Amino acid sequence: MGAIPIDDQGRVLLARRGIEPFYGDWNTIGGFLGYQEEPLDGLRREVLEETGVDCSILECITMTAEQYGEGGAGLMCCYFTVRLLSGDFKPLDDVSELAWFGLDSLPENIPFASDRRALAVLRERHAGKK
Repeated sequence: MGAIPIDDQGRVLLARRGIEPFYGDWNTIGGFLGYQEEPLDGLRREVLEETGVDCSILECITMTAEQYGEGGAGLMCCYFTVRLLSGDFKPLDDVSELAWFGLDSLPENIPFASDRRALAVLRERHAGKK
């Protein structure tokens, strides 16, 4: 499950990875569901675990297949935009840094293709609203 927090200026909050694979690179907030965990409950849990704040879920952006690192497990990834319910977020769990980025100024080191696709879909949607 992937969460893309978005603010009133249209920026997205990304997380710098504090674990392998891809230590130090940027990705969306999220992670794996627990056994029998409801997907949207898991999404909210991951946001809370990685930012320290609750969120409201806005809309589904995309679903796509992914591989978790070279030779890793195959995944089905589902991405949602979310609104953080507090501005007092901080990097927690397996995140070393959190930062806001404009959709036209994303960092280049986003290693997961599914993250890049979700951000591209979101960028296209926002471009169509201008």
